[in-house]
Amino acid sequence: MYDNDATRRLSSPATSPRRPEPGRAPAEGDLAGRFERLYADAERGGATVPWDLDRAHSLLSEWTERTRPAGSGRRAVVVGCGFGRDAEHLARFGFATVAFDVSPTAVRAARRRHPDSAVRYETADLLDPPADWLDGFDLVLESMNVQALPAELRARAIRAVGRLVAPGGALLVIAAGRRADEEIEGPPWPLTRAEVDAFATGALTPARVEEIVAPDGGLRWRAEFRRGA
Repeated sequence: MYDNDATRRLSSPATSPRRPEPGRAPAEGDLAGRFERLYADAERGGATVPWDLDRAHSLLSEWTERTRPAGSGRRAVVVGCGFGRDAEHLARFGFATVAFDVSPTAVRAARRRHPDSAVRYETADLLDPPADWLDGFDLVLESMNVQALPAELRARAIRAVGRLVAPGGALLVIAAGRRADEEIEGPPWPLTRAEVDAFATGALTPARVEEIVAPDGGLRWRAEFRRGA
């Protein structure tokens, strides 16, 4: 996952997942392998995970401070959980929280870092999630993950995120942003407003879309979507 500072650092060759060969789009399996290699290298001390911060994403913290979500008796899922900082934050509000990542090394590290946690950390692929997760969560958090995917996978991932939201539930999307005419050499590829709006798929409707200028001058999105009961 990418936070404000981590977004700027991600393009550094010393810390980034390996890029595909020029002219070749990364396949789904390549992406999973690249993130697993990054986490495995970091575990051996050979790399730094740019989004390894000791706090929840600032835009998530601000959102929970404002909304004070009541999690008791409700389920939450964190997409691409990394080391678990956002999942632990949501669990403090009483949500029965599932957090997953495509990297088994990241999931093992999250469990080690939070040995007494109530969060259930799982290895899973957003594009092929367990069937019992579909329509299964009252709150879904997608923070800075879809932007790591190339265009040919992004639309599919956006639809997959929406399929996790239960009837009556909500989706919170946090992403780095760019203007529609702005060219970016990723990864990551910050999202346009149209891509953020695309999360309103199926039964999801937009409740609030915030355009935020980060301290570094970059654009950020924080968007809420709701699913009718």
